[in-house]
Amino acid sequence: MAEETPWQQSLRYANRANPYPFYEELRKTPVSRQPNGSYVASTYQEIVQLLHDPRVSSDMRKRPAQYQFPNPFEGMIITIDPPEHDRDRRRMMRHFGPPECPHMIADLEPEIRRLTAELLDNMKGRTRIDLVDEFAFPLPVTMICKVLGMPLESIPDFHGWIENALDGADFGPEANDPEQQRRAERAAGEVAKLMQYLADLLDQYAEKPGPGMFSGMVNDDGPEGRLPQDRLVNNAALMLFAGHETSVNLISHSVLTMLRHPHVYEQLRRRPELVVPAVEEFLRLESSVQIWHTRCAAEDIDIAGTTIPKGAPIFIAYGSANRDPARFENPDVPDLERPDNQHVGFSQSIHYCFGAPLARLEVQIALAEFVRRVENPRLVEDPPPYRRSQIFRGPLHMMIDIDGIRD
Repeated sequence: MAEETPWQQSLRYANRANPYPFYEELRKTPVSRQPNGSYVASTYQEIVQLLHDPRVSSDMRKRPAQYQFPNPFEGMIITIDPPEHDRDRRRMMRHFGPPECPHMIADLEPEIRRLTAELLDNMKGRTRIDLVDEFAFPLPVTMICKVLGMPLESIPDFHGWIENALDGADFGPEANDPEQQRRAERAAGEVAKLMQYLADLLDQYAEKPGPGMFSGMVNDDGPEGRLPQDRLVNNAALMLFAGHETSVNLISHSVLTMLRHPHVYEQLRRRPELVVPAVEEFLRLESSVQIWHTRCAAEDIDIAGTTIPKGAPIFIAYGSANRDPARFENPDVPDLERPDNQHVGFSQSIHYCFGAPLARLEVQIALAEFVRRVENPRLVEDPPPYRRSQIFRGPLHMMIDIDGIRD
């Protein structure tokens, strides 16, 4: 049996908690060909170069047949190219940010603060909490439901559908294991349930407009009209899962990092004004989106001594780029005052995460209040158990012992 490459080893579930030793090996070849014909970009400079290269396509429909596989992200703005991408993104953004909605994110701050306080109040009298289930998940998922117009009672259903769908995607050596094959088969049905739910909800908003982006998008009378029905549903799904998955992982990893490095926790407790750069540093150190899989070469691309042939899939290893010592000094050590911290935690170029301002605000408020109010938090288990997803990497649960919750 051939020896596994560092990329393949990094994708094994047993290494989900700590893929970084494998990334270090991977970066010795900045753009490496894998046994299945795909290419992995792992260094900061090369990843930034590819993210801005118009010869790199995000549209998996343009791949040769041997590189096609079921894609739950099909039709979303993250998997299409300009000009289709640009038009659809404008149709969505006009309901979320400037110039049409310049105050939308700022206006959400009071509700984020109220919900954060409520979640912490609910922990009073407890000595052990699950940070993921009781804090990191409910804050961003509730907020994205309010932003989009998703009924809060639908959270348990769509959370399960999304989790099962993401668990079905495996790009590593365990993809053909019987249990993973069962996860992949189940994933298609879970995606179908989510899409049907969203289609029905959008139909309801078409008949009777309501609050939130979904209603705004389905009744859009903007200069470019509304999205076609299929792409409306697909992008509704994108906004729903991307609108909370990254923030859940970021809140969890931020607290995990602080508890692993008590001097960082103490620094933020003494200087709460550092919460803004702290969130950027935690996002660099433990990227919520570790890898992305939908890019391919639209032409032959020569980069870092490697030629990526036309049609070849390209994996972008964000988690590796953000720890590249050629770009970040002492990349494995958290530094809340790190200068020039231009990480790729939200990607770059045309596919830069348009929900980043909401995610940043949520996590800044969550961390500031956690540090201010939670007394003497200690990790019960390190590392905590991790989710299966190779794309959205984060703890499944994170048990923490506490001495109390301050007012």
